[in-house]
Amino acid sequence: MTLRVGLSTPWDFWDLGPDERRARLGQIADAGIDHMYTADHISFFDGSGMDSLVHLASMSGLEPRLGLQAGVYLLALRHPMVAARQIASLAQAAPGRVTIGVGVGGEDRHEIEVCEVDPRTRGRRTDAALFIVRSLLAGQTVDGDGEFFAFTGGKIRPRPEPSVPFLVGGRSDAALDRAGRLGDGWLAAWCSARRFQEGTAAVEEIGVDRNVDWQHALQLWVGVGTNPSDARTHVADAMQNFYKLSFDLFERYTPVGNAQQIAEFLAPYVRAGATTLNLAPCGPDRETELGTIAEVKKLLGG
Repeated sequence: MTLRVGLSTPWDFWDLGPDERRARLGQIADAGIDHMYTADHISFFDGSGMDSLVHLASMSGLEPRLGLQAGVYLLALRHPMVAARQIASLAQAAPGRVTIGVGVGGEDRHEIEVCEVDPRTRGRRTDAALFIVRSLLAGQTVDGDGEFFAFTGGKIRPRPEPSVPFLVGGRSDAALDRAGRLGDGWLAAWCSARRFQEGTAAVEEIGVDRNVDWQHALQLWVGVGTNPSDARTHVADAMQNFYKLSFDLFERYTPVGNAQQIAEFLAPYVRAGATTLNLAPCGPDRETELGTIAEVKKLLGG
């Protein structure tokens, strides 16, 4: 399978005017990038966030050559009927271009609490909601699970054609189990290449009786610079500002440097079966970030 490389939505993208946004996405597509992806947070730490589906919908008509991915959508914080309708509407606007990564979140417990969801139930709630959403998008009439959702006779029409792939994010064994039972693949982050290979094998073993065209992805921040030291500074500052945690926690799993150095870091994951790389580059400027990631894709055979 051809390697697909996605780029995170640039931090300053929504500060641009409409014509500038269109031009920026055109540059990204011209560079050979396959898709854009965006994170999803409702009220992250200091109230920051972005609604991934709204952002993807806003981008969908600006550059039709680019796919659209949510990475990862916090499904447990939404009602599955509403989520299914929004995903179906996005897929209708951009048929064949939408992929949804689903995760349970948890870096900021308060974000879950302010949505009136018990953080202790977010895994089970995600399982229930993901099963419901996928069933609705397959054209089925669905009842709630009885624990979290009590509705009956839910329907979403029309069903998306082609169907929308769902990747399940997370590092835990529970996430791998969820991916095997309910997803089309695993969306990994902050793991070794060995863990990636073991995890994808576990997912496929769990889902061995399902007819799935498996898609496994890796999502990472990347430090871009002429040397590892400068590149590390760029990505460390960005990650610490976003997660409110020390970069030391992420450094082992964060490639830094020029295109060759980044490609050498990522190559073992590609050999281990990664068909998609979602990369969030942090560098001295947007042109350098884009040029570096485009070269990384070429070096990895994408």
